[in-house]
Amino acid sequence: MADAKVIPFDDDRSRGGAQRPPRRRAPARRKAEPVGAREVQVLPGPYAQEQGGAPMTREPEEPREPRREPATAGWDRRIAGGLAFLRRRLTGDYEIDDFGYDQELTDQVLMSLLRPLYEKYFRVDVKGIENIPSDGGALIVANHSGTLPLDGLMMQVAVHDNHPEGRHLRLLAADLVFVLPVVNELARKAGHTLACAEDAERLLQRGELVGVMPEGFKGIGKPFSERYKLQRFGRGGFVQTALRAGTPIVPCSIVGAEEIYPMIGNAKTLARLLGFPYFPITPTFPWLGPLGAVPLPTKWTIQFGEPIPTDGYPPEAAEDPMLMFNLTDQVREQIQHTLYKLLVQRRSVFF
Repeated sequence: MADAKVIPFDDDRSRGGAQRPPRRRAPARRKAEPVGAREVQVLPGPYAQEQGGAPMTREPEEPREPRREPATAGWDRRIAGGLAFLRRRLTGDYEIDDFGYDQELTDQVLMSLLRPLYEKYFRVDVKGIENIPSDGGALIVANHSGTLPLDGLMMQVAVHDNHPEGRHLRLLAADLVFVLPVVNELARKAGHTLACAEDAERLLQRGELVGVMPEGFKGIGKPFSERYKLQRFGRGGFVQTALRAGTPIVPCSIVGAEEIYPMIGNAKTLARLLGFPYFPITPTFPWLGPLGAVPLPTKWTIQFGEPIPTDGYPPEAAEDPMLMFNLTDQVREQIQHTLYKLLVQRRSVFF
C-alpha cells in the first residue's frame, strides 16, 4: 500500500486544489546610506520613482552662516564721516540759524565732548523724558546749582540723548556767558541765547525746546548750607513768555549738582575786582590751584515733571500779574517737592 502524501496546511495549494494569490508585503524602509562624504536620505512612498525602481534622494541643506560685516567697516564709516565733516567745515558748507546755532557741530563735536562727563563721571539717570512733547515748543524750567553751570549742560545732553525724537534743548544764558572769550562762541554754537523774553518767545513760536533756570546767580552761587533750597524765581518772566507763546511749562528737578563744588565761602572783594557775581571758596579751591577746579564725581538724577499747559488762557492772561505769580509758585513748588522726593530715594551722594 502506497504511503499517503501529507499536504502541509500552509502550502500554496488549498485542499480544493485552488492556488492562493501571492501575499503582498509593504516595502521596507531603507535607512539613510552614506554617499561619499555626504549623507543621502532615501524617501519611500510617493517620493520613489515608478520606473526603474530607483528611489529618489534629497540631500539635506547645509546651514548658511550669517553674513558678517568686516571688523574694519565701522571704523571706515567713522573715518569717512569725519573727513566729510572736515570738508564741510573747510568749505563753509554748513548751516547756522539767526541765533548762531550750529546743529551739526553740536551733534558731532560738542555733545561728544560732554557725553563722557554725562555718562561716566556723573552717571546721570534721567526720569520722565516722556513728559517733554514730541513736537512743538515747550519751556523747561529747572533748579540751578553747583557753582559752575554744569547742570544746564547735563540737562541739554539728557534731552539730546534720551528723547525718542532726538530733540535739542536751547538754553537761556546770563549776560556773563556772552562776554567771556571762547565761551561766547561755544555757547552760541551749542544753541544758547541771551536770557531775554524776546529771544525766548521767538524760539518757542518756532517750535523749539527752551530751557531756563530762573534762580540765576542766586541759585548757582548759594552756599553749601542752603543746598536744594530753591531761591526766588524772579518776577515770573518765564511764565509770561510761555503764556504769550501758548506753550507748556515742563518743571525739571536736578539732584547731584549741589555737591560738585561745595561752596563754603565767597570772596566778595575779589569777585568785584574780577567782575564776577561771586568768587567761590571750596574745600579744594583755590588751595589746590587748577586741580581744585575739578568737580567731585557725584551721582546725578534729572527728572522732568508733568507739563503745565498754558494754551487754555486768553491772550490778555500774559498781562495778569496775579496769574503769573500763581503759575510761578506752582512751578517752583513742583520742582521743590520733586527735589525732596529724589533726595529721600538717593542712596548716596556718590553712588
